[in-house]
Amino acid sequence: MRKNLTVIGNSLGLIIEKPILDILGITRDSELEMRTDGQRLVIEPVKKDKKGNEVRRITQKLIRSHEKTFRKLAE
Repeated sequence: MRKNLTVIGNSLGLIIEKPILDILGITRDSELEMRTDGQRLVIEPVKKDKKGNEVRRITQKLIRSHEKTFRKLAE
């Protein structure tokens, strides 16, 4: 599915249709996590598992702080 961004004030937004929101269990009150690998944008609902979220947060912080090193290792 291809989408265009929508102007919302001074920002841009992505409209997600209700069937997709229903499949993912996302409501207007859901907390969403957004990240990128430099080429893709990944948006997903935050899971209620606090331990898993903590591990994910620490891992993402580690990856961000050592991104250049990881990229060199991947070459």
